[in-house]
Amino acid sequence: MRVRARWSRVAVLVWSFEPIRGRIWHLVRGLVLAPSPLFFEQLSSFSFNLPVMSGHDNEELIDYEDEHDIPNTGVPSNGGVAAAGDADGKDKKNFSGIHSTGFRDFLLKPELLRAISDLGFEHPSEVQQECIPQAVLGMDVLCQAKSGHGKTAVFVLATLQQLEPVNGEVSVLVLCHTRELAFQIKNEYTRFAKYMPDVRVSTFYGGTPVTKDAEILRDKTKCPHIIVATPGRLNALTRDKVLDAKNVKHFVLDECDKMLEQLDMRRDVQEIFRATPHHKQVMMFSATLAKDIRTTCKKFMANPLEIFVDDETKLTLHGLQQHYVKLEEAGKNRKLNELLDSLEFNQVVIFVKSVARAIELDKLLVSCNFPSISIHSGLQQEERISRYTAFKAFEKRILVATDIFGRGIDVERVNIVINYDCPPDADSYLHRVGRAGRFGTKGLAITFVSSESDQQVMAAIQSRFEVAVPELPDKVDPASYMTS
Repeated sequence: MRVRARWSRVAVLVWSFEPIRGRIWHLVRGLVLAPSPLFFEQLSSFSFNLPVMSGHDNEELIDYEDEHDIPNTGVPSNGGVAAAGDADGKDKKNFSGIHSTGFRDFLLKPELLRAISDLGFEHPSEVQQECIPQAVLGMDVLCQAKSGHGKTAVFVLATLQQLEPVNGEVSVLVLCHTRELAFQIKNEYTRFAKYMPDVRVSTFYGGTPVTKDAEILRDKTKCPHIIVATPGRLNALTRDKVLDAKNVKHFVLDECDKMLEQLDMRRDVQEIFRATPHHKQVMMFSATLAKDIRTTCKKFMANPLEIFVDDETKLTLHGLQQHYVKLEEAGKNRKLNELLDSLEFNQVVIFVKSVARAIELDKLLVSCNFPSISIHSGLQQEERISRYTAFKAFEKRILVATDIFGRGIDVERVNIVINYDCPPDADSYLHRVGRAGRFGTKGLAITFVSSESDQQVMAAIQSRFEVAVPELPDKVDPASYMTS
């Protein structure tokens, strides 16, 4: 780990004394914003008058509860960790936090703490522990962390914490490479901004009438403070002077490597970036960041905090069982049918390499009475969102998808991923199998290997991630991939 949040224990100690909380927060904001002479006068007169504590008192501070900051919502504390995805109390798994530190220690707004409590989250994940303390103070952040470990919550909480909504002004721009991911991120903002009624969030992406987007942006009573968008549509709105980006204070790229690797997306990102003020916070996140892409990312930033959770050669997912099946192309359908009949699962994602194969395989599964649905780029935008919502709501248990579903999309109940077609490279493999075993829960990933090129990809995966992917045994213990 390259960075440690060294001040977290000091924060838990100091923040526990209610009389000085307001003054601490005032001073912190003064350090981040433009300090006035009055601020320095207040700083010189400020002192920490802490009472002497016994060892027993200090132990109690670690699990400190404050009923004034976080009202009793009736949601039981389950030690959950904040991550994008379903968070209803009845469905939430009992994830154990990596750190004893709680979200209160980040000095978040009471409205955010209340929403976090409602969602059943208590302990931040490792990446949240490392990033949030600096991100809420406006620091640029470049972060690589494994899929499903709560990167979305980092920038959602950090931007909501700093947001001061003004009618007609866009303060936060979040760019992502697919419409489904934009839709998901917008929902995360909605969840965490539950008690911030003045905050407006909108999504803009291709495939929908641009006139509707323009109508929203030109109406001060509807204009969002936070925009989540795909680069192409947002660049068009900026280029046509529909979007006024002069008040943007936070610029976020989710799955940044995907957008900066593709030249057309990179051009759009650069044009949008140039339309925003020079002084702003820039945050970029991904599960995979090659060294050349890191260099590109840092060109957008000023002395960023760089967080790389785990060595990049070991980005495997804890709790995820990984296997391969060697077979002929003609035997894939029969083997898939056997697996779906024999394996226990909540939901399954099956990845294929093309739109045509997604359509045909979905038809085949439906004809065999499997509860299947497909998502691919050949669908109209409204239909894609509708199908994604239906799958997330557990209306369908099997999803056939192209790589459009391979990055960032979070569906909590997915515990099996089947690569019907082998992914093209190691990065794609990591993003695909990351749909199962989200946030340290159990899962199973099975890859069909039917050609020499498939074997080469699997060899590259095992070499890069320093992991052995064995052949699928005749029987797999459900306890190894089903979370109890």
